[in-house]
Amino acid sequence: MELKRLRHVVALADEKNFARAAERVHLSQSALSRSIQAAEAELRVQLFDRGTTEVVPTPVGSFFIARARKLLFDSNCLQRDIELYRSKQIGELAIGVGPFPAATLLPLLMPELRQDYAGVSLRVEVNNWQYLTQHLRNEELDFFVADTRDLPPDQDLDIDLLARQQGGFFVRARHPLLGKVSPQAADILDYGLASVRLPQAIRKVLAQLLGLPAGASLPVALECDDVQTLKRATLESDTILAAINAAVADEVRRGDMLPLVIPSFPAMHSEVGIVSLRGRSHSPVAQFVIRRFHELAEQHARA
Repeated sequence: MELKRLRHVVALADEKNFARAAERVHLSQSALSRSIQAAEAELRVQLFDRGTTEVVPTPVGSFFIARARKLLFDSNCLQRDIELYRSKQIGELAIGVGPFPAATLLPLLMPELRQDYAGVSLRVEVNNWQYLTQHLRNEELDFFVADTRDLPPDQDLDIDLLARQQGGFFVRARHPLLGKVSPQAADILDYGLASVRLPQAIRKVLAQLLGLPAGASLPVALECDDVQTLKRATLESDTILAAINAAVADEVRRGDMLPLVIPSFPAMHSEVGIVSLRGRSHSPVAQFVIRRFHELAEQHARA
């Protein structure tokens, strides 16, 4: 039965009078009467006793009207929830974030989401691209944000690149190499390199620049996907950190950490992108979060 007809039945039960009920649902009295008769014919029961003074539900009518009220209430709630969903006031979002975006972009985005869209339930997985890709394909994530250079060119994935983030090497203040006139690439091996899991292309370039034999793997003294752990190790030892600039901006601003300029090394940068399953439609809140990731990455790129 159509919801419209349910509203007619409930209006008549409330008003107990065809004229008042017809006015409430914006129908003529005859049109409302036909609608009630059609409902009774469809159900094959009599819903109302038409008395001389007022219209009252029959026992089966009371049974039906109670359930009709619940259906109308649920319908109104659904319409309200759809409007809230469209306006990003409610919903669910599960995203994955790689180590550097988690250290730079995520802390800026999360307070904004919690403040302005408190009704949205958020789940964030921070991990490397391999883990995130597997969970995306299992449909446990709506999308993820990570370095995409090692992602295979699979046809089931869409990659939306963010603005490039510049990077380099960083050491603690008063690090021995800061007093050296012209640090060399080989000096990195003497003190140990710390980084997140680097893309294979970067590992290969670094190995060549460090003068390692062809085919030799890059020796990383500390590999960890937790950027805070990497920074702590760098601040409290002579370890050399490979990172994007935004990840250590606060430490550099305070003078606790300084860039280590090695003339033989080219400029380094990230290739972070938003990775989604091809053909997957995003919810309004997911579209908003993707747009904010782009805007925040642009801000970092200009800084």
